[in-house]
Amino acid sequence: MTLNILTELARLYPHPRSELDFGSPFELLIATMLAAQCTDRQVNRVTPALFAAFPDPASIAAQAPETIEPYIHACGFYHTKARNIVKACRVITEQYGGEVPRDMDALTALPGVGRKTANVVTSNAFGADAIAVDTHVLRVSNRLGLAHAKTPEQTERQLMLAIPKRDWSDAHHWLIFHGRRVCHARKPECDNCTLAEYCKARLAESANLEVV
Repeated sequence: MTLNILTELARLYPHPRSELDFGSPFELLIATMLAAQCTDRQVNRVTPALFAAFPDPASIAAQAPETIEPYIHACGFYHTKARNIVKACRVITEQYGGEVPRDMDALTALPGVGRKTANVVTSNAFGADAIAVDTHVLRVSNRLGLAHAKTPEQTERQLMLAIPKRDWSDAHHWLIFHGRRVCHARKPECDNCTLAEYCKARLAESANLEVV
């Protein structure tokens, strides 16, 4: 069943890539931090001016968070995001010579960087095999039965076991795209979903209706 699901997702979304605009690991790291509770489209509107003013970690590290806030205000939670971005850039500048670290432990040790953000960076910026679990991946993978977990960490571990390693990064994008385009949180378009026959949530709902 997993193979059938992955094959169909690959057919539906043949060009899996991040929808965040970036030109370097540094830009992707900051964009992903900004994307928390914010759409990629909105982040892409904000980052050109931000990176024009502050093109590298050192230039942000030299600023107070209040200087960064006007550039990222439209992304929401800008006080917290500005503080974390400045702190992370200071660590990158002081400990890693201005280069975003590739190591997962080093990335997750940066202020404001969790496993999801670290996996996005290692996968999209450094080409490593990784599965970043955001709300879309969590929702869709559990609905389809690729995972049976309540937390992003549990879901990531289960997906790593269920999906061949060579497909981890692509599967991350396939699941995100399906969540954004079809398998919405509140009103999934089940009638238009070519994966409906595999959907555990749909099957459970149908069983309840039959019992009633």
